Amino acid sequence: MQLRLAVRKLLSVWRRSLTVQVLATTTALTVVIVVVVSMVTLTQVRDGLIEQHEKNSLAQARSGLLAAKQAAAALPISTNASERSSTVDAIVAAVAAPAGTSGAFEVLLLATPELTPLGAPERGTNLISDESIGTDLRTAVVDQKATVWRISELRFLDGRVEPGVVVGAPISLSGIGEYELYQLFPLTAEVQTLDLTRTSIGWSGVLMVFALTLVSLLLMNQVVRPIRNAAEAAERLRQGRLTERIAVRGEDEIGRLANSFNSMAKSLQDQINRLENLSQMQQRFVSDVSHELRTPLTTIRMASELLYASRDELDPASGRAVELLQQQSERFETLLNDLLEISRLDAGTVKLELDDVDMEAMVNRVVESLHPAMRDLNVTVEIVSSGQAGVAQCDARRIERVVRNLVANAIEHAHDKPVTVCVEGDDRTFAVAVRDRGVGLKPGEASLVFNRFWRADPSRQRTLGGTGLGLSISFEDTRVHAGWLDADGSPGEGSNFRLVLPRTHGHEVLASPLGLSLEDIDEWIEANR
Repeated sequence: MQLRLAVRKLLSVWRRSLTVQVLATTTALTVVIVVVVSMVTLTQVRDGLIEQHEKNSLAQARSGLLAAKQAAAALPISTNASERSSTVDAIVAAVAAPAGTSGAFEVLLLATPELTPLGAPERGTNLISDESIGTDLRTAVVDQKATVWRISELRFLDGRVEPGVVVGAPISLSGIGEYELYQLFPLTAEVQTLDLTRTSIGWSGVLMVFALTLVSLLLMNQVVRPIRNAAEAAERLRQGRLTERIAVRGEDEIGRLANSFNSMAKSLQDQINRLENLSQMQQRFVSDVSHELRTPLTTIRMASELLYASRDELDPASGRAVELLQQQSERFETLLNDLLEISRLDAGTVKLELDDVDMEAMVNRVVESLHPAMRDLNVTVEIVSSGQAGVAQCDARRIERVVRNLVANAIEHAHDKPVTVCVEGDDRTFAVAVRDRGVGLKPGEASLVFNRFWRADPSRQRTLGGTGLGLSISFEDTRVHAGWLDADGSPGEGSNFRLVLPRTHGHEVLASPLGLSLEDIDEWIEANR
């Protein structure tokens, strides 16, 4: 679990930081390049040292072999064991003489089996062991009767093991028999040189990686810092600080980016200011017109009510005209009230009158008030509650208006099918869902139903005489309460409108106790009936 969290954190840092990406990539590539270059360099140095050592060893071996032959020719023919030992010692001494006391190379003079009598003397220098000579090398020297060399391990009687070049050649000693002369050249100096080179290259590589990483960091700081400043400025611009600008330094690509950003920000500021001015003019126009229309509307209402009260004295056609006048004047007044409410919401001048409201009792009041509409449209409304609704802190008038709009909208679109009002709550939130089984919503319409004057079917008449602003006002009322108002639906299966509010005003709604999809709300209804 800890490893998974660490990996997830690293991935998050990788995705969020361009500096980390570039530095990690630069460091990784630098390490790869340094390793490859170091390996190639070490290989070339090693091969060069070994090649030079082989040349020197073969040259010295030829001189040693010549010295051995000359010493053997100068010595008398050995007739007894003592003379044979002396002869062998003299030949080894003649060959090893150039090595001096420093042990530049070692010498082994070994009797060739089957070609030399048993007990023939053998000699070596500086405790060199005959185990240094492999069987394959001895066989090659005897079979080829020529100089043969190998890179092998030189073993000493004191336990030391060193790499070296072994050069062997056959030699015939008069009166004794056939021998093999081996000259062993240690690679000690070359190994030390190679170790020193490896250490130097290693430290140079580390310093190179560090230096390139530091240079990359400095360069990235020059590039990323302006980009980071631009991103922060863009974020502040998104938050509404329209005067935000980027300092322009230079005329390079970063400078051109800053100029382009500043030009864009100024253009956005001008357009937003122009739109705000236009919006304020529209709001003021709607508010002024609504107020101005109230006076003639009041006069019309008074006249229509007077005529409506005496409609029985009129002929049928005139009576019907008076009824229509009364209905439309009421609808006109409702529209004016909605327009005034919209203008107040747009202007941000709404002041909530907060109170502790019994939500389930409020829902029951709303449903009871809509009984006439339910009767006229032959729709039944069922209230399903888990008993957890409780009390919520809100503006009772506005939230009751929201619930009324949702239930009335469901009744109007139910098409003689039942409507279910779901009431649920938890420790933090309260929710009401209104589920109808009418025409439903087409794909994409769930995000449009709260737009002003939007209608799914413009040709259909509003049965309840709505103004087309009810859901829009409900959405704004929910927003000022920091709640959710959303919808879901499917053609032919109905729709579900959900209101979610925090129990305490000012708290944030993080989750809903009621689902939004038709399947989720239907399951909840079946479980709580």
